[in-house]
Formats: sequence, structure tokens, C-alpha cells
Amino acid sequence: MSRRRIRRSNIPPELNITAFLNLMVILVPFLLMTAVFSHLTILDLNLPTAKDQQPPGSKKPEFDLKVVLRKDEMVVANGSRVVKKIPLRNGRHDFMLLTKVMLTVKGQFADKKAVTILSQQDTPYNDLIQAMDAVRSYHAMDKGEVVEAELFPDISIGDAQG
Repeated sequence: MSRRRIRRSNIPPELNITAFLNLMVILVPFLLMTAVFSHLTILDLNLPTAKDQQPPGSKKPEFDLKVVLRKDEMVVANGSRVVKKIPLRNGRHDFMLLTKVMLTVKGQFADKKAVTILSQQDTPYNDLIQAMDAVRSYHAMDKGEVVEAELFPDISIGDAQG
């Protein structure tokens, strides 16, 4: 019996990366296209601090606009005076009416920019965001184009009592 020697070549085998390159050709444009559609909006909020608390007996400011989000209604108040109670509409908060009320208040206090939104602990996050959007700005017509007009952009948030 003769033994045959098998010669092994010292040439390393080639990697077939064609399938990987095909995947990259598809994946890279897809990721670039979807990245364009992701939009991040940042709102500046003024959170109340201990120094913002007024001592008892001090004079209340004449303008202290608050929006209170409750399960069954929204209440717009200026100081202790209730401006408007907005009940639920079809089981949901009526944020369009809230914007109209804010527009009316802005007509009376054109130079004011601050509002406080008070919400209960179980208020849905989406309702809080929609309330912030409703009090911050509204859609107005300017020279035939729809623009964002400012209402009360300085938003503070806090907890509602009861």
C-alpha cells in the first residue's frame, strides 16, 4: 500500500461577503431615510421651587393663570377666580376649547406669558402634553399662511390638589 501525501496549500480561503454587502446596501439607505422622520421637540418648563412660595399674608399677584387637569374636567383660573370650566367632550378633554379660552385670556393680558398646569397624579401623560401644546400656541392665519402664534410659552407644572 502506498501512502499518498496530500499537499495543503498555504493560500487562505476567500470569504464570500457578497450577502453581507447586499444587506448593507439595503440597510444603510433604510436607516438614513427613517432617521429623517424622527423629530424631537424640547419644551422648557419652569418647575416651582421653595423660593417661589409666597409667605402667608403677602399680596397675591393680579395675574396667576392656572389650568387644572382633573379626570372629569379642566378648570382655567386666574388666581382664585375661575375663568372657565371645560367638561369632558365624548369622554375626552377638549383641548381645542382650552386653546380658545387661552386666546380669550391672552386678549385681556397681552403682555403676560406665564401659565401653570396642575394635574392629578393619575393624569395620562398624553393629556398633559396636549394641555401644554394647547396653552403654548395656536394656529393663526398670516398673509394666507398658517403660522404658530404665541399664547403662554412660559409653562410651569405642578400637582393639583384633590
